Amino acid sequence: MTKADIIDRVCERVGGFSKKEVAELVELVFDVMKKTLEEGDKIKISGFGNFVVRFKQPRPGRNPQTGREIMIEARKVLTFKPSNVLKSALNES
Repeated sequence: MTKADIIDRVCERVGGFSKKEVAELVELVFDVMKKTLEEGDKIKISGFGNFVVRFKQPRPGRNPQTGREIMIEARKVLTFKPSNVLKSALNES
């Protein structure tokens, strides 16, 4: 699903807004989420899941093509843990 698909689906479900207004709103939500994660805060969406930024320490690694050892730099990674409600919805038969 792309951002355009999200905008289309929101337009279908919520009447009274133009596609341009919905696009601005969706963009605003993503901007707020991005800024929150950049600041190192977590995002918890009830019934959906948690987005958390974690710090990974530098560690030794290996180039799979050459087999040469390299040092993998420290970095931040984004993790998502789905809520039990979302897990249940995905596994309904």
